[in-house]
Amino acid sequence: MKQHFRYVQDFLRKNQELSFVILLVITSVILTQLFQASKSQSTKEYLKVINNLYFQKTFKNVLEGFEPKYLKVEHKIANNESINNILKNYGVPKKEINNILNSLLENKVANNIKVNDIVNLIIDNSNMTISKLGITISKTKKIELIRDYEKDIFKKKEIVTNLQKKIIFKEGRITQSLYRSASKQNIPANIIVEFARIYGFQIDFQRDIRKNDSFQIIYEVYEDENKKIFNTGKIIFADLNLRNQSNTLYYFDKKGNEGHYDLNGKSAKKALMKTPINGARLSSPYGMRKHPIDGFNKMHRGTDFAAPEGTPIMASGDGVVIKASWCGGGGNCVKIKHNSSYSTVYAHMSKFSRLAKTGNRVKQGQIIGYVGSTGKSTGPHLHYEVIFNGKKINSQTLKLPSGKTLKGKSREQFEIRKIKTDVLKSELILKLS
Repeated sequence: MKQHFRYVQDFLRKNQELSFVILLVITSVILTQLFQASKSQSTKEYLKVINNLYFQKTFKNVLEGFEPKYLKVEHKIANNESINNILKNYGVPKKEINNILNSLLENKVANNIKVNDIVNLIIDNSNMTISKLGITISKTKKIELIRDYEKDIFKKKEIVTNLQKKIIFKEGRITQSLYRSASKQNIPANIIVEFARIYGFQIDFQRDIRKNDSFQIIYEVYEDENKKIFNTGKIIFADLNLRNQSNTLYYFDKKGNEGHYDLNGKSAKKALMKTPINGARLSSPYGMRKHPIDGFNKMHRGTDFAAPEGTPIMASGDGVVIKASWCGGGGNCVKIKHNSSYSTVYAHMSKFSRLAKTGNRVKQGQIIGYVGSTGKSTGPHLHYEVIFNGKKINSQTLKLPSGKTLKGKSREQFEIRKIKTDVLKSELILKLS
């Protein structure tokens, strides 16, 4: 026995590394067996707990406690959608819907609701009743129906945002385009569009404006208590200085003569706009040319303005839409009859505006569609035609009839308005300096 023990000792002494490995393997096997037994016992205990009925009920109550008591909803009213449909879609019971509809009628709210209005709801998840219903009916007005839980009735509350009118003066130098230069001055986009519109009767924004021409503008904005601009108002004064030549316009607000007039009291508004699109490039003038698709020389009886797809297209004058549909090679097109002599055509549109419907009366400068490349077209552009007594003529060389000139008492009132505007301009410039 002693001899065997001595033999093992000698073997272990001579093979220490192998001995260590064998010991490690034996230890690992023992520990693994102990862990598996412990794990099996733990699993059994865990299954006992989760299968316990009391535990399941407690766990369910805890989860329900995490579910919010109130559901907050902000919903924009779509076409042909009603409050009845909206509430039904959010799971509000019929009895509660009738209660809400009656309250809306009693408070004379229902008739004010229209497409794109915002409806805010707070719904009690426990019984699917309405705690609060708010309807934003304009930028400055919101109506709320708040539930009185004691009397179980709704009380009406009107929230009106008080707006302050502010007069702003801006000036700048045109380095790339009017739009970009004005945007750098933080002038609102719709004011820039209106600025382009009132000058669109006399200026071609592609060919007439040069680098380092300048502009001045006085316009109205309406701000809330937090100085946030809710809306813009009129352009009171404008000057577009082209190659050191001023083109000054003043707004005159006398009823029947509202509009912008030059220094001599002549209206800036003419029969037809020279360019019915802002920021476009004249890509193909009126006259003979090689047709880009057909490949042969052909008379081009219109003017093409290249512009990015989606650029707004304006009606070049007051009139009635006599066509708003597909025009073959012209793609989507609109035709407007302005009077017994003049009509205009706008072709290759990507889409029509809501005003572009046959029979609709449109005003000069209103958007009738958007630049596209429909029909026979190699890229996004507007094909613009002016038709005089049934004959297509060159819109760029057309001598457009001038607008009216103020006379008599109206002219006297305009001169007073002009002086007041000049004084206002001086005051605003002093504030900036």
